[in-house]
Amino acid sequence: MQGSAESADSAPGTATAVLTGAVADAIHAAGGLVGGMYLRSSTPEVLRLAVLAGLPASLFRPWSRLHLDRPFPVADAFRLGVPVVLNDATETMRRYPQLAAGLPFRFGSVYVPVVGATTTYGVLMVLRPSGPDAIEALPDLDRMMATAERLAEALGALEKAGDPVVWDGPPLCVRPPAAARLRSRIGHFVWDPAEATVTGDDTFQELSGGAVQDLAGSPEALAEAVSPDDARLVLSALRETAGGFPPTRPLRVRAKDGGQRLLEFWAENPAPGGSHRVGGLVVDPGTGPAAQGATDLLPDGVFAFDRMGLITYVNPRAGDLLGSSPQDLVGRHLWYALPWLDRPAYEDHLRAALLAPEPVHFQVRRPVEGADREGDGDWLTLSVYPGTDVLTCRVMPFGHTADTTSLSEASNRTADQLSPWDAAAPVYRPVILAIALSEAVTARQVSEVVMRELLPAFGGHRLAIHLLQERHLYLAWETGFPAGYLAQFDAVGLDAKLPGVDTLTTGRPLFFESMQQFAAAYPDLPLDTTVGSRAFLPLIASGRPVGACTLGFESPRVFSDEERTVLTALAGLIAQALERARRYDSEAALARGLQEALLPHRLSTHPQVETAGTYLPGTQGMDVGGDWYDVIEAGDGLALVIGDVQGHGVQAAATMGQLRSAVRAFAFGDHAPHQVMSGTNRLLIDLDPGQFASCCYVRLDPVTGHARAARAGHPQPLLRHPDGRTDVLDLPGGLVLGVDPKASYPVTHLRLEPGAVLALYTDGLVERPGADIDEGVEALRAELSHTKYGTHRQGGLSLTGIADRLTERARHTADRPDDIAILLATRLHGTEGIDDVLGTEHADGLGEA
Repeated sequence: MQGSAESADSAPGTATAVLTGAVADAIHAAGGLVGGMYLRSSTPEVLRLAVLAGLPASLFRPWSRLHLDRPFPVADAFRLGVPVVLNDATETMRRYPQLAAGLPFRFGSVYVPVVGATTTYGVLMVLRPSGPDAIEALPDLDRMMATAERLAEALGALEKAGDPVVWDGPPLCVRPPAAARLRSRIGHFVWDPAEATVTGDDTFQELSGGAVQDLAGSPEALAEAVSPDDARLVLSALRETAGGFPPTRPLRVRAKDGGQRLLEFWAENPAPGGSHRVGGLVVDPGTGPAAQGATDLLPDGVFAFDRMGLITYVNPRAGDLLGSSPQDLVGRHLWYALPWLDRPAYEDHLRAALLAPEPVHFQVRRPVEGADREGDGDWLTLSVYPGTDVLTCRVMPFGHTADTTSLSEASNRTADQLSPWDAAAPVYRPVILAIALSEAVTARQVSEVVMRELLPAFGGHRLAIHLLQERHLYLAWETGFPAGYLAQFDAVGLDAKLPGVDTLTTGRPLFFESMQQFAAAYPDLPLDTTVGSRAFLPLIASGRPVGACTLGFESPRVFSDEERTVLTALAGLIAQALERARRYDSEAALARGLQEALLPHRLSTHPQVETAGTYLPGTQGMDVGGDWYDVIEAGDGLALVIGDVQGHGVQAAATMGQLRSAVRAFAFGDHAPHQVMSGTNRLLIDLDPGQFASCCYVRLDPVTGHARAARAGHPQPLLRHPDGRTDVLDLPGGLVLGVDPKASYPVTHLRLEPGAVLALYTDGLVERPGADIDEGVEALRAELSHTKYGTHRQGGLSLTGIADRLTERARHTADRPDDIAILLATRLHGTEGIDDVLGTEHADGLGEA
């Protein structure tokens, strides 16, 4: 399958159709609102969400990739092979607090493993309304287990036919099955340009006004049937989709009866002629002229969107308040139509509306074009009323919240002192902050999390974090303050009369509800503003002082008892994270020293071979990893090796050193490549460090250019021919090292002619966030193809220069999530030409060549 959302084929009988059908059956069986299917990925111990129905993918992104050692029900169902049933939020919080903290809404859930004869493929998941007890879930569980059994049989058949059942891309987001035959209608069709056929369901035939066989496979006839008035627009979209470039958003067209239609297109697998089959949906919102006319007259703004986030209706008043006409909003996804909703605080509320039964009320700020400041805009109150298939949203100017508790009752402040953020800080924000802080490992990352999570929750605009070192407070992070203002408070001693020092030395937070209060308490301090309020929080972890945190607000405000308690608790979480960051810095320094000692300072040489290697550490998280490269004397030739140990830190660096020593020992003995891989694999399993590693090993004869290569789960090498043509080699490989003691590693024979460049690299060089790794490999191949090897006079670069060119982009990337290693080799003399892969022999029985 090697699935991804971009390559999904939804034709009947394909893997994607099997998965989406099973998710729909599971939602029906469990009476759910949202369903999904997690599958194994090509990364060991990692599950990826392959299909998601009933929730926009952007709102479920944090849970789209799960490691099997995480305390989540999906991981438990997969590892243990048993269903997990959570009837309500209380049970979820008790058993899986991390899941409950991330999705703190009233819903139940069911997770059923999809188990074949010898393999567990993944987990079916359904999120459903809360149930009163476990007994109610049993019939649903039986039906879901039956669905999982049928899915396992279908996936087993696909795997037997040679289609590996793994998923490595983003989830395929599909529409959930309709709960009932409501006013809207959705018809599905497929146009095959190569076969000149159009197929469609009954609803499509109704909406297109005739039998599909009358269309005769003609795109012109199909476009005319769907929308006579906008046939040119439809025809253009059909042809672009057949070329592999579907529209990025639904099209709004007029039907024969004058009603509105929404059209969605996607490209399916290419036909033999090269063009793509075109799949599509024709959506009839079907609100009806009478109902729409009545809603259009309401004084309040009203709009509706489905469970995929597609806006299906907007009345004129809502268009005015949202800053766009109804015609521009209908048919677009919520986050494209209203990009200012793309904020974590707003997404929390929208998730609540999609998962919980109660209405959700919250305030949003709509930016106004031409405003003097980025924060200026109109405040609106949104009230979202959940529905099985469609959600309805009421829009009103802030202050006219008819269905919510009066915000002025939240405290004793006046209306002009009130900020909409005061009612928008969820109770569970401390838990969300705790989870985010648990993944931050440097002081900078901790500060970024505080700025991202803490400031928006409480309406803060300024943040400063001072850390304690040798009885002085040093400014570690600031945002929002006037340039240079905080410099005077950097490196101050603990005897200074400053609020940051006082809050740390006494261990008590300080709250100033106006700058007048602040000036009265500290009359000698210069003020950065005369309007606003301040909170100074002590950062103390396990009784040890760590530093002080300053929060600044642009308006005077009353800090309620609840807010003071929450902010004090959050300060403790921040202090713990910063203390952990200090330990990380110490460990990272140790790991860097260890790795520098283990990486080769000099590569083995040969008169007829030139080599060059480069290593770049990562700059995110535990920035020292387990990448390594080496050039080793092996008999009368050279061994070129590159590898990547899973994980980061001291353990990864130590494991890398052990593997490098093992490979060198096998290479010095001039063992065949498959023997080097097999021996190193067994050694790693015997050491049992709880880690695995990828590796590529090439044994090169410098005189003849004959090379033998073995690969263990590592990216494919690149080969640049002397004429500039560059190939991604297709080396059959075995499993990563450290997984299966019986794994075999086939050996591939190559020949390298003088002037050709062989490039070995680790995945950190080609992986890009949000992009497929194949795209990164192709970009690297293109860059190597345009980089000539040779002398400066010949217009070329040395191998070292080529390595610098290939890693130039990574060197200038501030946040590298992984470390990078690259090893290049070329022959300087020889008579044999370079061929592509000549042949592959399996390890058993393969002797020395």
